Amino acid sequence: MSHNRSVLVAGYGSLLSGYGLLAERRGGRSRLVAREAWPLAIQNARRGLAKPSSHGSYLAMDIEPAEPGAPISARAGRAESGEIGGILLEFEREWFAAVARREEYDPGAFERLVGKAEAAGKPLGEFLLAIAERVSFDIDGYRRELRGILGYTSPGYIFHPVPLADGRVAIVAVGSGYHSSGDPAVVSRRRECGMDRLLGLEEALALSKPSLAIDRDGQVGYFAECVLGGIHGMSVGDLLAGVGAGGERMESVARLLRFEAEGERERFLRATSLDRRRYEERFDGTPDPSIAEILANNL
Repeated sequence: MSHNRSVLVAGYGSLLSGYGLLAERRGGRSRLVAREAWPLAIQNARRGLAKPSSHGSYLAMDIEPAEPGAPISARAGRAESGEIGGILLEFEREWFAAVARREEYDPGAFERLVGKAEAAGKPLGEFLLAIAERVSFDIDGYRRELRGILGYTSPGYIFHPVPLADGRVAIVAVGSGYHSSGDPAVVSRRRECGMDRLLGLEEALALSKPSLAIDRDGQVGYFAECVLGGIHGMSVGDLLAGVGAGGERMESVARLLRFEAEGERERFLRATSLDRRRYEERFDGTPDPSIAEILANNL
């Protein structure tokens, strides 16, 4: 019996909103449709803009452990103090290639990775967790080990395991490392563009690098589709904290949020295959306080 008819993916950026999942800002290219979805509280993690996007001239979200040498973990539910808000998505096998492609990971290599997990008699998340445990959750060591097993690493994102409180294991896309992609012959997109740390929106827009020309409208648009997940109750306060309240930047983000909020719940239901009853049970429809004021008159 197959252990990998579906895969659990922990999302923390543009996967937080229906607008982002369906890739509406990019004309539907790289759209994803999940079979199930739950709100996710992610632990031992911080996120920010760092990975040069393959979809435009801007920085995409990246995530890293707050405490090196310990796993990024999670539990189903709304985030509380010390946790960041995410989403747990279940994708059927037919979407595996699309998930890989969206994260700049070769779909053929991803299929081989699933095959390795099948041969070991494990779901993909558990297979990757065993690798991470062998190297004591050292990120560079994990990527080298994975490269050795698969004969491939990605310059974009690399899939890491996320153990869940209920015993299951999800996967999460983490930017190929600034210091190491796992293969000396593969230069990560972060290294190529000199992105050695996570940035807030203001810092990203202030970048001036010959290797990375930021499309300001594209950057703000991407950021807005990430924080739009707050409309479903997912905590995005850590992302909005660096955007000055009442300033010009917040005004431009708010304008996009108000525009994208129109029809967002319907898009989210389509992108997650949830009916309204399951949506209301899991995502109670109460916006995250960090964006509630912005959207107060637009829901």
